Amino acid sequence: MKTFTRKITLLMTLVALLLGAASCMKKGASSKPSNVDYYTCTMHPSVKSQDPKGKCPICGMGLVPVMKKGGGETKPAASPQMQAARSGGEKQPGQMQGMEGVPGMPGTKPEAATQGAQTREFVVPVERQQQIGVTYAMVERKPLRHTIRSVGLVVPDKGRNWQFVSRVDGYVQKLDVKSPGEIVEKGAPLLSIYSPDLLTSEREFVELLRMRDQAKTKDARETPERLIESAKRRLQLWNVTNEQITELQKTRNPRENLTLLSPFRGVVWVWAEFYENELPMLKVGQKMDITAKSYPGEKFEGTISLINPFLEEAKRTAKVRIDIPNPDFKLRPAMYVNAELGMDMGEGLTIPVSAVMPTGTRNVAFINKGEGKLEPRIVQLGSKYGESYEVQSGLREGEQVVASANFLIDAESKVQQALNEFEPSPSPNESPVK
Repeated sequence: MKTFTRKITLLMTLVALLLGAASCMKKGASSKPSNVDYYTCTMHPSVKSQDPKGKCPICGMGLVPVMKKGGGETKPAASPQMQAARSGGEKQPGQMQGMEGVPGMPGTKPEAATQGAQTREFVVPVERQQQIGVTYAMVERKPLRHTIRSVGLVVPDKGRNWQFVSRVDGYVQKLDVKSPGEIVEKGAPLLSIYSPDLLTSEREFVELLRMRDQAKTKDARETPERLIESAKRRLQLWNVTNEQITELQKTRNPRENLTLLSPFRGVVWVWAEFYENELPMLKVGQKMDITAKSYPGEKFEGTISLINPFLEEAKRTAKVRIDIPNPDFKLRPAMYVNAELGMDMGEGLTIPVSAVMPTGTRNVAFINKGEGKLEPRIVQLGSKYGESYEVQSGLREGEQVVASANFLIDAESKVQQALNEFEPSPSPNESPVK
C-alpha cells in the first residue's frame, strides 16, 4: 500500500513539473521586448495587445509594436488575474477586466486614456508610407509674391481720336491716306489743302516779321511783335503746326498749300475687370503685364490710368483702364488680352497647400519625426500665395511636413483619431447644438 501511494505521489509531481515547464515555455514565447509598450493594428488603433504574434480581431492583420515614449516605463494593462487579486475576489459575471487604457471600453481610466494623447504621435510604418505614396516638404522661409489676374478688352484711345476738319476754305490737292484702316505714323502727312486765304495769312505773317527786323528802336518793334503773335495764333487755329510756323519764320517763303500731319501713333486702352477685394491693391500709375494669345511669350507693359469707383452689382467687379503703347499696332481693337499684376509681399515661413489638413475648426499639419512616426500639430495660417500658405505659428523653419494627403485614404482611422484629439469635447452639461 505504501509503495502504491508513493507511485501516485511521484506521478502527480511529474505532472505538476510538466505543466509548470509548459507554462514557462508559453510565457517565454509570448514575451515582448522591454522597450515595447503594446501592440496595435495600423488600421484599427483602438486595438491594444501584449501578444507580439497577435492578430487584429477586426481585420485579421498582424499587430505592430508601439514603442515607449521618453525612455520611461509605461505600466502595462493589468491582467484579469491581477485585477481579481487586487479586488480580493473572483471575476464577477458580466464584468469586463484587463481592458484598462483602451479608449471607448468600459472601465477605462481618464488618465490612462489620455496618456498617449499627450504627444499625439502615431505610427505608419515607413514601408507602408512608401506603398501609399507619402511625400514630404520642408518648412522654409522664402519671398512671398501675390499675383492678381484679369481678362481685358482692347479698345481705341478715345482721348486721342482726332477728326481733321478743314478750317480754311480751299481744295484738297493731295490725299496721302487713301483708305480707312491704313497705318499712319506720327507726324506723317494726311492730306494737302490749297487755300488762297492761308496764303494771304502767311504773307501777312512774313511781312510782320520783316517790319520787326527793320525797326530801329524798341518802341518801333512793339507793334509788329504784337501783330506777329496774333498772326501766329491765326495759323495755329487753321491746324498749322508749330514746326511748320517755325519753318516759315526761317524760310520767309509763304506756301499756298496746308499739309495736315498725324498727331499720334499707336496708343490703345485695355479695359479689365477686377473683383472688389482686389481693388485696394490697385493704384493709378501701377505697371501691369499684358499678354495676348496672338503673341505667345511676348509681354506688353501697361499703366493703370483709371479705376472706376462704381461696382457692377451682379458681378461685384469694377473696370480698370490700362494704357498701353502700341507702336507696331500688334494690339488691335476688340482683341482679348490677359492683365497681370505681381506684388512683392516680403518674406515668410511657408508650407505647401497640400500639407494642410482642416479639422473643421483648426488647421493641422503632420510633422515627420522619422521611423514612421507622424505628429499632428495645429498651425496658424496667413494668406495663400500661389501653391503655398504663409505660416504664422505652429511650425519651425527646417521641420519636415507631410506634403501629400493621399496617405489618409489608407491610414484614415489613425489620422482621424489624431485629428479628433484637437477638437474640443462637449461638456457633459452642455446640450447638443441643433
